[in-house]
Amino acid sequence: MAKSATGKWVSRVGSAGGGKAYKRTRPSNYYGILLVIVVLGLVATALARYDYQHPSKAAKGSPPAIGTTWYGALAVQACGTTLPYLTADPTVTGGFKVESDNVIKLDPTSAADAGKNATLGQFANEFPGLIASSNELAIPNSKGTADSKTTYRNGQTCPTGTKYAGQSGQVEYAYWTSLSQTTPTITTNPDNIEFAQYLRVTMAYDPKGVTPSPPTQTTVDEMSAAIISSANTTTTTAGTTTTTTGTATTTTTVAPVTTTTDKTTTTTAKG
Repeated sequence: MAKSATGKWVSRVGSAGGGKAYKRTRPSNYYGILLVIVVLGLVATALARYDYQHPSKAAKGSPPAIGTTWYGALAVQACGTTLPYLTADPTVTGGFKVESDNVIKLDPTSAADAGKNATLGQFANEFPGLIASSNELAIPNSKGTADSKTTYRNGQTCPTGTKYAGQSGQVEYAYWTSLSQTTPTITTNPDNIEFAQYLRVTMAYDPKGVTPSPPTQTTVDEMSAAIISSANTTTTTAGTTTTTTGTATTTTTVAPVTTTTDKTTTTTAKG
């Protein structure tokens, strides 16, 4: 069957890659898109270069940064009773460590426990056997393993012999960010508590409406003493000193020196 005039025209247009109007518009659209891509690429490159040369505070890291040392005070309370201090574990390799009298020492070793990641939740993750979540609080025994007697879950009743025996409780965390703060901030999420110098925090399992007590004065005193001791310790970086006398030159290597300044208290006797 012979092709119609219309069919022949369509065939010619198809083989030629489009009509005259299409041929006229295709180059301008094509090169216009290329121009947009090139411009966007140049802008992205310029922004990346600026960000690299002018890093933001967030990029540099927020405190506590790696290389700094902070201290806090910890307490654990269950059913109205303050539990014994956690047992220090010398094998812990993370930035969080528990020292004597429930003093928490934070010396960030990586981004995992530095800056905004330095939270009470991260402390629990690094301490062997300790579980601190929004619905469970599990305090390990002296060997760092789970202990059913000190494991509490929301809705569980307080055992006989405790202050709130027979009452159901809930897990919550109270914290004070300064020594002058008297009323604690309370949350059920340990990740909301960012570590701070002089932080006092109590992990608690009590009936709803009970305000947890702060860490003991002994713990607070030990924390304060550790902070003062850390502040009074300075380190001199190793280096070399060169002295020239006449034609002779003497080079002396200076080793790192750590100097601790003791705080002296003078008491005047009453006469």
